[in-house]
Amino acid sequence: MTGVVVQVSTSAGGVPNYAADCGEVTVLGITGDGWRHPQFHGIPKRAILLITAESLDEITAMGFHVYTGALGENLTTRGLDRRAFRIGQRFRCGTATIQLTELRLPCDTLSIYGKGVQSAIYDARAMKGDPSSDVWGLSGFYASVVEPGIIRAGDSITLLP
Repeated sequence: MTGVVVQVSTSAGGVPNYAADCGEVTVLGITGDGWRHPQFHGIPKRAILLITAESLDEITAMGFHVYTGALGENLTTRGLDRRAFRIGQRFRCGTATIQLTELRLPCDTLSIYGKGVQSAIYDARAMKGDPSSDVWGLSGFYASVVEPGIIRAGDSITLLP
């Protein structure tokens, strides 16, 4: 499974995140990225938030005005199937290696994109870790950083064996 990084995004905290030329990835996330709620974000097992551009397309088709960076993701990719993502998978991305650690629980901060967005992108089956959920991965995946490095838009992202 191989895709491409569409955008690397950061913010001072909260949503949306904005495009960065590149991301220096450390075990604590992308240098310069901030979190409105550091008690939930910015810990090593949640260093990076990854969402597929295809997921954003699906959410937009549901009637929510989202765009690259809108959901606070650090990495937006294209060409990867969110339905095939599993916790524990490792991806080579630019010169960094990341590992999926958990499905993102969408918080109230996302309400700026429309009433009910959280329930549209996350359900009870996803909460239980069931990848057969129709919304599996729509809210994104947190990842830890296994190997620090640099990630740029246009870099490939490849599932490691």
